[in-house]
Amino acid sequence: MDLGIAGRKAIVCASSRGLGRGCAMALGQAGCEVVVNGRDKARLETTAEEIRRATGAKVIAVAADVSAPEGQAALFSACPEPDILVNNNGGPPFRDFRELARQQLIDGVTANMVVAIELIQKAIDPMVRRRFGRIVNITSGSVKMPLAGLDLSSGARAGLTAFLAGVARSVAASNVTINFLLPGTFDTDRLRSGIEITAKRKGISMEEACAERAATVPAKRFGEADEFGHACAFLCSAHAGYITGQNLLIDGGLFPGTLG
Repeated sequence: MDLGIAGRKAIVCASSRGLGRGCAMALGQAGCEVVVNGRDKARLETTAEEIRRATGAKVIAVAADVSAPEGQAALFSACPEPDILVNNNGGPPFRDFRELARQQLIDGVTANMVVAIELIQKAIDPMVRRRFGRIVNITSGSVKMPLAGLDLSSGARAGLTAFLAGVARSVAASNVTINFLLPGTFDTDRLRSGIEITAKRKGISMEEACAERAATVPAKRFGEADEFGHACAFLCSAHAGYITGQNLLIDGGLFPGTLG
């Protein structure tokens, strides 16, 4: 399917690896000019070159921390008026909520709520003027199915979802959409590191721990970053202009609800 976004400019945050990389790759395949971002410059440059080779797209690498004002400035210097913005940022690690100090709470809310809002503030008015904009926020399946120990991540991402619900409706008539992708169990470095901890705690192999985790998912496998990226690219497409303010849960059927 031609997504109708060839030539559009996209910023994809935290895209040197994992789900962000999958989104950047899919947008490159759709013909977009893509700004990729990460804090590890060497890894980021490798990812940028891989996307260039695979897609032929123009890819600009911006090594920066999107949580910092200077990092955001670097992104928008590379792409002052993006047509597409994919918000993504790492979440805080598992921790009992009793152990969270005030600064840790503030940092978690900043990383997983405030930063996305700041980036949207910078991008949205030019989108409205041009009457085209696609904003996708990568949050988490824990927004719908909270997990003890991920309370800070779940709370901050749920806060972002509620904050942007009204914003999405306010710009819909200008063909600017704001949606959310909620990943479940995807085969990423973050997932693997968590499984490694579980394997050591249980005294089992990584293969056994992975099999145990995959068995909890109705699809009986982990999601792949590429399939996540294609879902993102569709929400960014010319065909998705009537979809806004929505949460697309991509979790292999793990969430047991009937209405998503």
